[in-house]
Amino acid sequence: MADDADRFTGMYDECRQRVWAYVVSRAGRQVADEVVSETFAIAWRRLDDVPEPALPWLLGVARNILRDNVRAEARREALAAELRAWTEGDVADQVTERIGVLRALAALPEDDREILVLVAWHGLSPKEVAQVIGCSSAAYRVRLHRARKRLKQAMDDIEGQAPVYVRDRGQAARPPLPHVRNYTEELS
Repeated sequence: MADDADRFTGMYDECRQRVWAYVVSRAGRQVADEVVSETFAIAWRRLDDVPEPALPWLLGVARNILRDNVRAEARREALAAELRAWTEGDVADQVTERIGVLRALAALPEDDREILVLVAWHGLSPKEVAQVIGCSSAAYRVRLHRARKRLKQAMDDIEGQAPVYVRDRGQAARPPLPHVRNYTEELS
């Protein structure tokens, strides 16, 4: 054990500054101490695997640690962005808006609903939708235009049918519906 400790101490004294400089050149001073510490902790655990000279092996370990840190940071940022997207706006408004759109879609004829869903939710190109519904691209564009107009009309009709709520003082009032038309952008 004393030989291992002496070998590690010698390797640490000889290579620490160079590993630190490498990490600083790649990631900056903020993470250098942490990465160097982790590099030498790995070197201690795998001391039998460390070749002579140790510097290239240590730099490879530091490089892998940096790469893993970048991946972990990317995952954290992606998760944070996803959570922000989930929490934007009032959830109740989003649910009400979605229900309004779904009601309007349900009120449409099957052919209109199919065209709108193929475009908005399945992301098909105009040529692909025309192929699916069995018509020319020109006929598809006309059908899509008509379906959008009918959807807008159905959404306007649903907005006019807002339920009546009773306020605390006994006064009837219609709550403002959220901007249901936001979903029509997806149908474009």
